[in-house]
Amino acid sequence: MLMGMEPDHLIRTVRARRGLTQATLARRAGTTQTAISRLETGGRSPTAETLRRLLQVMGEDLELDARPMRGDYDLAHLHAERALTPAQRLERAFAWMRLNSAVGAAARLARR
Repeated sequence: MLMGMEPDHLIRTVRARRGLTQATLARRAGTTQTAISRLETGGRSPTAETLRRLLQVMGEDLELDARPMRGDYDLAHLHAERALTPAQRLERAFAWMRLNSAVGAAARLARR
């Protein structure tokens, strides 16, 4: 099991472990040695299907796994927030405070 490896390293490691040359792997996969070289050096990033096919012709299975992230935050949201200027972040905070106040006022009105 080779967890946490980048695709280029995974292809190179499995190919070496199986004693295959780039040319042999390319022939088995129906591609060129140049294409395999680009994948192994990180010059190209394979799709999951391409990676699965390459591993399959080397006698390996690709297993993808998903699990909840640690912490309760959304990385995409975090990156988007970090891209904002301090002034934009402050304005967003004020907008949330205004919304919270409006929701609170609507709730008080509804209870009457």
